[in-house]
Amino acid sequence: MSTDSIRIETAFPTGLDAGGDGSLFKPGHGKREWFADLAGGPEFVVVPAGKFAMGSAASEPERGASEGPVHTVTFAGPFAVGRHAITRAQFATFVEATGHKADAGAYIWTASRWRFDPHACWRNPGFAQDDDHPVVCINWNDAKAYAAWLSLRAGETYGLMSEAEWEYAARAGTSTTFWWGSTISPEMANYDGNHAYQGGGATGEWRRGTVAADSFEANPWGIYQMLGNCWEWTEDCWNENYVGAPGDGSARTSGNCTVRVVRGGSWFAVPQGLRCATRYSYITGGRYSLQGFRLRRSLAIGERS
Repeated sequence: MSTDSIRIETAFPTGLDAGGDGSLFKPGHGKREWFADLAGGPEFVVVPAGKFAMGSAASEPERGASEGPVHTVTFAGPFAVGRHAITRAQFATFVEATGHKADAGAYIWTASRWRFDPHACWRNPGFAQDDDHPVVCINWNDAKAYAAWLSLRAGETYGLMSEAEWEYAARAGTSTTFWWGSTISPEMANYDGNHAYQGGGATGEWRRGTVAADSFEANPWGIYQMLGNCWEWTEDCWNENYVGAPGDGSARTSGNCTVRVVRGGSWFAVPQGLRCATRYSYITGGRYSLQGFRLRRSLAIGERS
């Protein structure tokens, strides 16, 4: 894993000590060094090159059948990942600039069941939010449209993470069930606290909606709430397991592409859904009040030298 700082010339530095001239960032040091390409735009941390074991061991409590076989994934170079999920304020800027329509109704939780509400949308997800909360009721196409717009506006390349990139960033160099360890409680993340994880942990509060995108502690690479709060879209088409999965961290674009992989769990999820290895799928056009997204940013060769 390289520890050399990389220069990001176009960055708007917002970290605490991002190099002497504000353009040097050390991979993996996202708790103190982050940047944005646009004022008010998404903030990013630099994820280091390296490799990890993707998936879950057969001994992991509440393991899903789709999480194997465990396989090594290698990232040849660093890339940047959003510190937070895209927020309501950031998505609102996109909608205002483009007129993008993402308000044709959504599925919301109504105390006892999920139902489609033709009036629900990212502005009205069925619970109170402010501009710092992650935007939800977002389908895969909405997320892709936002990434394309931001790429044009900033002159950089943004997109959804592959699920390999997502799990690598969520683990942040750790190999435990959750990045902080093997147990979980509602003091650590936002999920349905009525349920206890079989591997260890406590019950507690169920907040019944999202919280601010920078709530709770960031993981070791400075990334907030990859576990809990809202499911995050990835680029990958759904496959039932990792047989034939690429080992270079790229997205898997074969399989059932009418649905895409989502990761991370949500405010509605039981703790099993927040494990780093958990993978699930949603139809690309579906909007639910527990679905949001986070972006990755490519680093040009000159920025990695």
